[in-house]
Amino acid sequence: MRPKNKPKILVIVGPTATGKSNLAVRLAKKLNGEVISADSRQVYKGLTIGTGKITKKEMKGVAHHLLDVADPHTQYSVIKYEADATKAIADCVQRNKLPIITGGTGFYIQALVEGIILPDVPPNKKLRAKLNKMSADRLLKLLKKLDPQRYKTIEKKNLRRVIRAIEIATALGKVPKLKKSAAKYEPLFIGLNLSPVELRKRIHARLLKRIKAGMIAEAKRLHAPKLAGMDRTRSRGLTYARMNELGLEYRYLALYLQRKLTKKEMVEKLSTEIWQYAKRQMTWFKKDRRIEWHDPTDSSDVSHIRAHVQTFLNK
Repeated sequence: MRPKNKPKILVIVGPTATGKSNLAVRLAKKLNGEVISADSRQVYKGLTIGTGKITKKEMKGVAHHLLDVADPHTQYSVIKYEADATKAIADCVQRNKLPIITGGTGFYIQALVEGIILPDVPPNKKLRAKLNKMSADRLLKLLKKLDPQRYKTIEKKNLRRVIRAIEIATALGKVPKLKKSAAKYEPLFIGLNLSPVELRKRIHARLLKRIKAGMIAEAKRLHAPKLAGMDRTRSRGLTYARMNELGLEYRYLALYLQRKLTKKEMVEKLSTEIWQYAKRQMTWFKKDRRIEWHDPTDSSDVSHIRAHVQTFLNK
């Protein structure tokens, strides 16, 4: 039976560079929808080219939520995301708009759709500064010692999540088992994926395109004393340590700006790291059997998506 009184939402997931944003806009225009981003870095102001943030032109008049909502100096948590996205969905529903959740941050989507209750432990800057200096192997050994159960389930290559787990375990004694509240929505999951060869080709081509569009200049502005578009009272730039915390593009851009990598090395290493990240995204999403997977390059597949979503909405 269909859940009663639960808003219907469309959730578009998949690894980076598969065209999720483009599909979301196309469906939003057809189905009177608005897009709610589920990207853990696109929430930050100023992180535009490096994160591949959709442009105003690409939005084609479709309203987008949860882009440029956080100060990059401070950590934006999954707890904050769940609260902000819940408000955005309620706003869309009140105006009879279809909420379309779109992004590649699986934990954000899981917390929102499944109503995961997370421990509200504030960031410990002193501890994080210490942990950020540790190697991956040392961090994992520390987590294993603090909480063996969480060590078994955590995504071990996601060091930000490992550090957060250590932070929680240090504050609470252990990382509590994640609990779920009653589901608030009736979701339809659509996944986009490509063959490994095609996806890796796209990732590299998109990286070169972003570099040409000014990604290095963006990183220089972020590190500079003043950030364009930021609150004037916060005139300091992002430290290289903070850029490292933001991961992927900004980590390697920081290394390049410090002359620890040549431009060629930066591009090669970053292309490989983004590809590895895409594989981790797929590992996460493949666990969810609710997702119906499609090839975004297949026009008949895209037509099927539209028909499938329409059927879902008409039920």
